[in-house]
Amino acid sequence: MDFSQLVDFSQKVIGWLKENELLNALIFLGFLGLALVVGRYTPTAVRLLINAIAPQTKHRFYDRWVEPIRPEIRITGTLLLITIALSWLTPYNAIYNFLRPCMVLSLTISTAWLTSRLLHLFLQVYGIAFVQKLGLDPDELILPFESVLNVVIGVTAAIAFAQTQDINLIGLVASLGVAATAVGLAAQSALSQLIGTIVLYLDRPYIKGEYIRLATGLFGRVESIGIRSTKIRTPAKNTLVIVPNSLMINMEIENITRGKKVMVLLYLDFLQNLNSQQMALVEQVVNESTDSLMGIDPGSTRIQFMNLEEQENRRARVTFFILGSSDNSIELRKRLLELANATIAQRMATYGLEFTTQDPTVYVDSPVPL
Repeated sequence: MDFSQLVDFSQKVIGWLKENELLNALIFLGFLGLALVVGRYTPTAVRLLINAIAPQTKHRFYDRWVEPIRPEIRITGTLLLITIALSWLTPYNAIYNFLRPCMVLSLTISTAWLTSRLLHLFLQVYGIAFVQKLGLDPDELILPFESVLNVVIGVTAAIAFAQTQDINLIGLVASLGVAATAVGLAAQSALSQLIGTIVLYLDRPYIKGEYIRLATGLFGRVESIGIRSTKIRTPAKNTLVIVPNSLMINMEIENITRGKKVMVLLYLDFLQNLNSQQMALVEQVVNESTDSLMGIDPGSTRIQFMNLEEQENRRARVTFFILGSSDNSIELRKRLLELANATIAQRMATYGLEFTTQDPTVYVDSPVPL
């Protein structure tokens, strides 16, 4: 078969596909497969772009901003390419009108999640250092601020999706407002219970399985958090106490389970032997650096000098405790510790003391005794 025959055969195949309205579907399937392949390597494309724009800082920038969110970038890139490929299905109105809202919704959710993860990385890298300079507690500023921004991202994503689907937001909000008013007047008690449940789920002063103590003296394990009430199992009588959520949000709650601290163990290996004056200087610098961090148990810092490779006073073992009520707050404390390590190294260098830190730092969970 020569070239002219091949062209003639191809034209016949294309003509047959057009007659049967299958050409666009076949092209869409081809672009769909291409989108799945190309989308998988979206992080690699981002790396090449970073290399072209900033070749000197490509590794540091990629490791800090791209590597932690590779799955999110891959999923968002794939969904974006598939959404673009859907344009080939416009001749098939029923299929196109069904698939397009689903893909746009998936792309909107994925983009919002990717934006939220980027925001989390930004606050971890820059926000904690900024809050520390202000002398504020990261738990009191970073976590609530991140939650508010996540809500803004979610609302923006919902508005963007509604605009793409020509949904009348003003009419929808007005209808919801009228319905909420009617329901509120009809069932104020039930609504207060529901609002209490929402507050508990958002604020999360306790979760299922944790031990809590209320201001009334009630102590027990949280069995479940329902729509109307919280069920607490008392340890002695093994009875089940049911407390309305509207009361729980107004009570003083002592969370026993979250009363924990993490012991930090790190080693500073100095490049020279330390005399008594230098050891005292090291203790002073380390104590001042750790005491300046919020979330460090005051007075818990201990420094012990040890021998390293038969050289006296070449290693300092530093131990102290990080306090926190949740995994997020503990992670913020660990990030603060990284900043403290950099501060200690800078201050030591001004006195001519150089050291290396073993990696990784050892973290040991230690429950607070009751």
